[in-house]
Amino acid sequence: MSRVGRWVLSMLLWVWGGTVYFLLEVGFKTLTSHPERISWTMLVVAVILCIPVERCGAELPWSCPLWIQGLVCAVLVTAVELAAGLILNVWLCLGVWDYSHLPGNLWGQICPQFSALWWGLCLVFIPVFDWLRWTVEGGTKPVYTMKISVLVE
Repeated sequence: MSRVGRWVLSMLLWVWGGTVYFLLEVGFKTLTSHPERISWTMLVVAVILCIPVERCGAELPWSCPLWIQGLVCAVLVTAVELAAGLILNVWLCLGVWDYSHLPGNLWGQICPQFSALWWGLCLVFIPVFDWLRWTVEGGTKPVYTMKISVLVE
């Protein structure tokens, strides 16, 4: 696949992943009786959040344990969430999310509980993105390890 084709595939994965996450968010907010907090900006943020997840899966070697890939992605997603929260919720006053009631929050925009959730979602999205990419591009079949011993070797 050409370089342009790979970038187009990555962008399609970002949009697909962002849409899936946005629909999960809509479902969650609807089920928890907070549909007023659903915002189109979350779709944009979700697509942006998929960029580090997809790129980590594409760039990190197969020898890197999946839990570490997920951890790296969760840190990146949390950083993007902080930046987006400061812009959307603090600067523009849109009130899309507010974690100020949760322990360990930073300015009400990020918190350890949601960072842990992002880690769990990254553990799902990384393999999904990798398998979708492999289905289109071919190449090396995705292989994952969860070994902790890789760090000590």
